[in-house]
Amino acid sequence: MDYINGFGASLSAYPYAPTLISLAALLLGAWLANFIVRRVLLRIVERMVVASPLRFDDALLSRGVLSRLVHAVPALIIASGITAVPDLHPGFAAVVRNVSLAYVALTIALSVSNLLDAVNDLYVARSPRANERPIKGYLQVLKIIIFVLAAVVMVSALIERSPLLLLSGFGAMSAVLMLVFKDSILSLVASVQLSSNDMLRVGDWIEMPSQNADGDVVDMALNTVKVQNWDKTITTVPTYKLISESFKNWRGMQESGGRRIKRALLIDQASVRFLEPEERDQLCRIALIDPYLDAKRRELEEWNRELLAAGKDPVNTRRVTNIGTFRAYVEQYLRAHPGINQDMTLMVRQLAPGPTGLPLELYCFTASVAWTDYENTQSDIFDHLIAMLPEFGLRLYQAPGGADLMHAFGAAQAPGAPDADAGMPAFRVKDGTAG
Repeated sequence: MDYINGFGASLSAYPYAPTLISLAALLLGAWLANFIVRRVLLRIVERMVVASPLRFDDALLSRGVLSRLVHAVPALIIASGITAVPDLHPGFAAVVRNVSLAYVALTIALSVSNLLDAVNDLYVARSPRANERPIKGYLQVLKIIIFVLAAVVMVSALIERSPLLLLSGFGAMSAVLMLVFKDSILSLVASVQLSSNDMLRVGDWIEMPSQNADGDVVDMALNTVKVQNWDKTITTVPTYKLISESFKNWRGMQESGGRRIKRALLIDQASVRFLEPEERDQLCRIALIDPYLDAKRRELEEWNRELLAAGKDPVNTRRVTNIGTFRAYVEQYLRAHPGINQDMTLMVRQLAPGPTGLPLELYCFTASVAWTDYENTQSDIFDHLIAMLPEFGLRLYQAPGGADLMHAFGAAQAPGAPDADAGMPAFRVKDGTAG
């Protein structure tokens, strides 16, 4: 006691010494409390969480809810102990206390925000309808409300006024808030409509040319929907745009079990003609159209026999065309192809002829909706059909290129022409000189 009394007497010469020592003790106590809670208690809780079979506490731990909440402990100690420091200016003590309380309010708001993220993680992991009914947008609305309330409490703590006084002024600020949160309000309404009408899910393939979006939906939030395009870029689309503008959702195709092939072969119309009897008999060796040719032959023979018996001119008789026979072959080929869905629409049709030829369109659906399988099946079909065209005396239309022109003009050259001039057209210009 004599030593303590002597130490106190020696400090009497320094009037600020007790204040500084009390502040140091307060800071040391806050640091020690933070160390014990973070290094001891929090680690014990983490080990208990790891050993627990429950999944909710794992989500809390992974999102850092408890580690964020620990920050409030030293702030509470400082806020409650700052008033016990002797000879401290009341204004400084009030500022420190108010800032500490505001920090506690912010820490609690951040912890609750992390808790909502943990709830969303559990919902996505455990709910089978998480992609159909995402709740991330609604949780973000709750976050906005929580942070607004936290901001009110923080301001109230800093100015030492009741939070109700600030809330009463929100009525006059409603117009400003509506303007500031205009996009969030529109997006909230759009999120409700998208979810309630099942218009969009995570994992859907959507196409929205106005926003340069063509790919899978990877995230649906309150204000934005993230689309990963096929080139692996990410397009961020405002949520309300999905309601105010149109977009194409390919989910129906993926769920139907078939992906449409709608592509035409452009047939050179000059190659379309009637088949001679020997040509028709030769095509009977193709197993797919043998029944078609037999039925067609019987039908035409009966028709023509009745026509000639009625005294009609033979020019009115019907004959088989190579384009009609090829169209029948294509249809039978598609019906026998294992990569084509036979339960969906399948037809081969002629479209209106044009300057690029006669379009012979294939309209069918593949048995697989996977992109690579679809492209492989489609390419395999057209590889085969293009190679089969000469068997029916048909040609594809192709705009003439440089090699075609050189071949056409070169065929008219006299034999033995120099190699340098081979394939070059000969012509005369207006003044008579050779060119």
